Amino acid sequence: MTKRNKIIYWIATIWLALGMLSTGIVQLLKLQADVDLMTTLGYPVYLLTILGVWKILGVVAVLIPKYPLLKEWAYAGFFFAMSGAVFSHIASSSGAKEFFGPVLLIILTVASWYFRPADRKIVSVNQ
Repeated sequence: MTKRNKIIYWIATIWLALGMLSTGIVQLLKLQADVDLMTTLGYPVYLLTILGVWKILGVVAVLIPKYPLLKEWAYAGFFFAMSGAVFSHIASSSGAKEFFGPVLLIILTVASWYFRPADRKIVSVNQ
């Protein structure tokens, strides 16, 4: 892994972790603005708890060494959650500002996944 790729990986991963951790904590706190947003999007409020817990666990999975399969699941979960957020905002005719956070987190997820070091990837066995 080149030094450039390592720097890109860590910058993307740290920002991804901060974004997912902060939004996960906010979702667990169930602030009124988030409750209102979930209601507007047509989702039950208890989904905030599920998403918050999954995001925090995903951050732990991405940051700890080893466990490449677990990391793949965490990256996939981040991608599905954030792409779901984007499509939910599109379906509910939300303003453009609502797309910024989820789209940024999708970009960071893909960048972190793509530039991850070899020891954080699943080893494929060619037969």
